[in-house]
Amino acid sequence: MINKIWASFIIIGILYSILTNNVELISTEIIKGAETSLNMITKIFPVMALWLGIMKIAEESNLLKKISKLLSPIMKKIFPEIPEDHESISLITTNIVANLFGLGNASTPIGLKTMKSLQELNKNKKEASHSMITFLVLNTTGLTIIPTTILSLNMNAKNPTEIILPCFLASLSATIGGLIIDRILQRKDKKCRHYPI
Repeated sequence: MINKIWASFIIIGILYSILTNNVELISTEIIKGAETSLNMITKIFPVMALWLGIMKIAEESNLLKKISKLLSPIMKKIFPEIPEDHESISLITTNIVANLFGLGNASTPIGLKTMKSLQELNKNKKEASHSMITFLVLNTTGLTIIPTTILSLNMNAKNPTEIILPCFLASLSATIGGLIIDRILQRKDKKCRHYPI
């Protein structure tokens, strides 16, 4: 669906350029867009590679498992439906750690794997369980300590690190707010513990 939307934007843009007799703008904007994309990649790639490497080292050294055990009591409060020592808790923790370091792109595959694991625990396969909805809230709000991607794009600023505290406070507020709303909705209608997919 997204591909069709973007394709229609491109076609409409080209047709508008032809109708307004600005055909030369098409090639200019294509070159400019390619240049902008390349600049973004060269800024983001080194930082992403660094943090993904750190995440891989943390995984290989069992640091992620230790963090998972450390966060386990909190996760049990947030996800009471998940049995103790189930792989979902470890996957959720890994996803949270990836988000903490601003690695949204790295947390996406982990998030998909987590949803698959939570679906195995789901009794009604046609509806999302409360744990799945709660995880979606956590993943979407994306609590972040170090906004890696934003920092890499903001390197030309005088003080690029000054955005760290505001980003942390904003994501913390969103996470707390999201979890509070999630709990209110859960308690408001106990019969509706599952939501349509």
